[in-house]
Amino acid sequence: MTTAEINQQLNAGISAAIPAGLTDLLARTLMAAVFILAGLSKISGYEGNLAYMASVGVPGFLLPAVIALEVLGGAALVVGFQTRLVAILLALFSIASGVLFHFDLADQMQFIMLFKNLAMAGGLLAIANARPGAFTLDRKLGA
Repeated sequence: MTTAEINQQLNAGISAAIPAGLTDLLARTLMAAVFILAGLSKISGYEGNLAYMASVGVPGFLLPAVIALEVLGGAALVVGFQTRLVAILLALFSIASGVLFHFDLADQMQFIMLFKNLAMAGGLLAIANARPGAFTLDRKLGA
């Protein structure tokens, strides 16, 4: 049996066990959960987040836009609405916030947070590159 035949059998088995549309939905939901929860926590800790942003030189007037991007962008990602655009915006946000808030490579926790943000950006770019899945508004709307 060749490597190509083995890969074909593995892919067929995986596809039979987990439909592609379901894995797409799960991926989008797991990625979105991080943003939705972060955005909601920024609402409940609004003053603390303003102070944290100011401590790194980011103007506080951006906080409502950050919250909106995280919560609304996360929700759009879950339902698959404007998925490519939202995934790209969230990827750029992940990179920017990682560099602005977690670029202390000497601090192990900040190092982990930076690379978590970069990994999230990578996953989001993969989502942006994919076709609309079976469980997306984009597909239902013909986008």
